[in-house]
Amino acid sequence: MYHNPVLLKQSVDDLVINPDGVYVDCTFGGGGHSREILSRLSEKGRLYSFDQDLDALNNTIEDERFTLINQNFRFLENSLLMYGVDGVDGVLADLGVSSHQFDEADRGFSIRSNAPLDMRMNVLQSLDAKKVINEYEEEELADIFYHYGELREARKLAREIVHHRKTKRIETTEDLKQLFTYIPPHKQNKFFAQVFQAVRIEVNQELEVLKEMLMQAHRILKPEGRLVVISYHSLEDRLVKRFLKNGMFEGEPERDIYGNYQKAFELVKSKATVPTDEEIKENSRARSAKMRVGIKAG
Repeated sequence: MYHNPVLLKQSVDDLVINPDGVYVDCTFGGGGHSREILSRLSEKGRLYSFDQDLDALNNTIEDERFTLINQNFRFLENSLLMYGVDGVDGVLADLGVSSHQFDEADRGFSIRSNAPLDMRMNVLQSLDAKKVINEYEEEELADIFYHYGELREARKLAREIVHHRKTKRIETTEDLKQLFTYIPPHKQNKFFAQVFQAVRIEVNQELEVLKEMLMQAHRILKPEGRLVVISYHSLEDRLVKRFLKNGMFEGEPERDIYGNYQKAFELVKSKATVPTDEEIKENSRARSAKMRVGIKAG
C-alpha cells in the first residue's frame, strides 16, 4: 500500500457536510482520503487534490469530479484560482511524510535504511539533506536541531558534524548516524528520529509552508467552511491549534473594550481527536497523530 490514511473516516466525517460542495485534499499521497471524500460527494461535488511528489501522480483517480494538482500546497490559493475556484466548502491536510516516502529507502527519510542524504518531498528542488548537513554553518545547524528537533544537545551535535565534515563529506544516512554511536542503544530510535525530523523540516520548509497553507485555507473557505488538519508532532500541532483559536501563530489578537476578539474559526471539539488503539495496532504510524477541526467564522 502506497499510504495507509490516518483517521480516515473521522476526518472525512468532519470535512464533508455538503455533498454538492467543493473540497480540497492538500496531501493526496496514495489517494486514500481523496477517494473517501469522493464517495461522499454527489455528481455536483468537486474535489481538488494537491501533491508535490511526482510518485503520487501515479495514484490519480479517474473521476470527472476530481482534479489532481502537482504542486506544493503553499500554492493552494493561486492554483485553485487557475481553475476558477475562489471559494471552497472544506480543506483537509494530512501532514508529514507518507508511508511510501518512508518505505522508499533511497528517499532518505527513514532511520532504518542506509540511503543518500536526501529527504526531499519534491525531488526537483535543489536543497536536500546532504546540502544542509555538509554546507550549513555550525550555528545554523544548531538552530535547526534545537527548534525543529527539540534536541537539548543541539550545539554539541552541530559542532561534531562540522568537525567531521572537514575531513570527509557526510553522504548517507548511515554516515550521519555513525557520528553519534555514543548514544545509548535504548535512546537511539528517539534521538535519530528527532535528528532526521529536524533536517527534513529544514529541507522542505515544512513549518513555513504549513503557515502559508493555513492562512490561504482561511481565505478561500466559505463562511461555515471546514478546515481539518492531521499533524504528527508538537511543532505542527501547536501552529494548527493557535491558528484555529485566533487566526495567528504568535502574539495575541486585538480585543475590544470588553476583552473579546474576532475568532477565525469555531472549534468542532475543544481537544484534538486521536486514533483509537485499534487503528494504532493496525497502523503504527498513526500513534502520534492529532486531528483538529475548525469551522470558519461567518
